[in-house]
Amino acid sequence: MYLVEDRGERADRVAALRRRMIERDDELLTSALTLGEVLVEPMEIGDEDLMRRYEQAIGAGVTVLPFDLHAAPRFAEIRRDRSIRAPDAIRLACASAAGMDLFVTNDERLSRKNIRGIHFIQSLGKAML
Repeated sequence: MYLVEDRGERADRVAALRRRMIERDDELLTSALTLGEVLVEPMEIGDEDLMRRYEQAIGAGVTVLPFDLHAAPRFAEIRRDRSIRAPDAIRLACASAAGMDLFVTNDERLSRKNIRGIHFIQSLGKAML
């Protein structure tokens, strides 16, 4: 989102993080839920160009993780912590099921959680570049 719409400082941090990922040959993963969520606003305002840009950005070099039968039990485990909202729990469950090393988020609260299957949860504002 930040890169596609060039949203200032966060876009700069995301761009720097992505450059480091490319240098290290890291794999970028996201959930199908994330794609759905970023499409809501452009769909509401009828901005088909922005929708296509989001779809192209996520389709280019990003692995999209499904919320499937493997992730569902992880979701239930995570959701037992009622301070984690269902959409965040779905994203965390997809990451957990994939055995993700690093989960980067804008939600500082999530960075303090310990989730089985995810090695580190880091806020974007504090992500190491």
